[in-house]
Amino acid sequence: MIKSMTGFGKAEFEVNNKKITLELKALNSKQIDINARIPSVYREKEIEIRKELAEKLVRGKVDVTIYVENHGEDSNSKINEPILKSYFESLKKINDELGLPTDQTTMQAILRLPDVVKTEYETLDEEEWQVILLHLRKALEDIDDFRISEGKALETDIIANTESIEKLLRQIAPFEDNRMETVKKRLSENLERLNLNGSVDENRFEQELVYYLDKMDMNEEKVRLNNHCNYFLETLAQSDSSGKKLAFISQEMGREINTLGSKAYENNIQRIVVQMKDHLERIKEQLLNVL
Repeated sequence: MIKSMTGFGKAEFEVNNKKITLELKALNSKQIDINARIPSVYREKEIEIRKELAEKLVRGKVDVTIYVENHGEDSNSKINEPILKSYFESLKKINDELGLPTDQTTMQAILRLPDVVKTEYETLDEEEWQVILLHLRKALEDIDDFRISEGKALETDIIANTESIEKLLRQIAPFEDNRMETVKKRLSENLERLNLNGSVDENRFEQELVYYLDKMDMNEEKVRLNNHCNYFLETLAQSDSSGKKLAFISQEMGREINTLGSKAYENNIQRIVVQMKDHLERIKEQLLNVL
């Protein structure tokens, strides 16, 4: 079973007069790459958030976003009423003595005086954090379910392309006899063009021909390619299947296909090799998104 690196998870909940929306989005990447956009009050928990994501998601480019909508008091700025009243009484007394009016401008001036407006910085409530952590884990379960679902579609496509390569491999056999005859004919024609006038040692020529044809034999490549395809499908079916391991096996498959192409010397076999390469490229493209 394989998983896709693509996924999405979301959780919405309310705690302490706040509506919190938590979103997770994952795309493919060679390593784990986490981008966290969270309110400053939760910054002290960012390392814990990253640890949770890395343990569960393993690989991928992950965006985690936390939106907070306050349903209670929005402002962190509070009026220090005793100090404001003290300033007001003092200024009113001075204004009365000087015959000046005590009006709106007086209040505006008071609000700019030291300690009248105090800012309270929000601290993280541990119970609130535990609720957020619980929903973060639920969102991670959602993203994992999404990855499994996407992985099934990827697996179906990858298996189909691998089986196509195996089918094409079996189609090479009928053309191999023609291929060897073509190679022999080409060698003979080249010798005739050299016009050696009978100076060729027939025994030596036969030995060299056998050696050359042996080097042109495709049987080893066919066997290895077939084994690689089987191993690829076995790895794909494992519960802990790894995208990196599958990519390594696909590279070995590519080497054998390329060698078959270099030894083809026959039009039909060359066409088959091109089709194999096409299916292998499709597999490699899909593997880029496999966890």
